[in-house]
Amino acid sequence: MSDTESTPADDAARENAHEGGDEVLAAAAERFPDVVGCESLGQAVAYVPRESWRPFAQWLRDEQQFETCVDVCAVDHLLNRSRHVPPGVSPERLEVVANFLSRARNRRLRAICEVPIAEPTVPSLAPVFAGADWPERETYDLFGVVFADHPDLTRILLPDDWAGHPLRKDDAAARVPVQFKGPRATPSQQSLERDATGETASR
Repeated sequence: MSDTESTPADDAARENAHEGGDEVLAAAAERFPDVVGCESLGQAVAYVPRESWRPFAQWLRDEQQFETCVDVCAVDHLLNRSRHVPPGVSPERLEVVANFLSRARNRRLRAICEVPIAEPTVPSLAPVFAGADWPERETYDLFGVVFADHPDLTRILLPDDWAGHPLRKDDAAARVPVQFKGPRATPSQQSLERDATGETASR
């Protein structure tokens, strides 16, 4: 590297160096006309319809050098009805969010899929990115999003017979009673308690 070349000093600078990811979003617009691209906090964001969710992920892997799906999660917007979405995107209560990493291109991309609460189903990314397996199970467990064609879509945190999905905003808060044990009494405190109850005097 020559002395005239600048090196980003931190992660924020590296994000800015690839600001918006316009080359990937431009290519996505050509390949997937139903995908809406925008920028959020210096990162490229693609709003992807459910029918294009898995083909879009496979295209990122095979043609855009995004070799890693970092995570898959969900957001319940029940109490956030005024949230901003780009023009051309119809907001739904649930969003499934996947973050992709390209080490070859030193950049990230976030993909968002709007999911209706009445039919919370999206194609699984596990057949494309094996690392999406457990994050999708966790999202199913806590939000109730069904990932079609997942190899083992079972609960991963809660018991199999658990009713409901606790990270949905309409799930009853504190419906499971929790019992906290008090601090253990010291020997001197135990002696005082015996004296107070007359246990010592009766001996």
